[in-house]
Amino acid sequence: MSAAAHGHTPAAWTGVTIAFVGFTVSGIAMIIPNVLLVWAGLAIVVIAGVVGKAMAMAGMGKQPSPHFAATVAAPAAEERTAVSAG
Repeated sequence: MSAAAHGHTPAAWTGVTIAFVGFTVSGIAMIIPNVLLVWAGLAIVVIAGVVGKAMAMAGMGKQPSPHFAATVAAPAAEERTAVSAG
């Protein structure tokens, strides 16, 4: 898994760190019964996903390799020729 550099980007680290804070806030809020703080922690988790995705779209995430793009596009091209031929 580490050879593919899965998750070793600033976007991934930032998203995971913010989500960790959100889960920690929610967990502590469950121990001290505080419903508002539980929802605040869950909102932080949602914000972590938005921040991580925004950072990835801004170029701080892992860029897809050319090989990956070719393997994803190839089946779609084969389907088009099979439909038009048949």
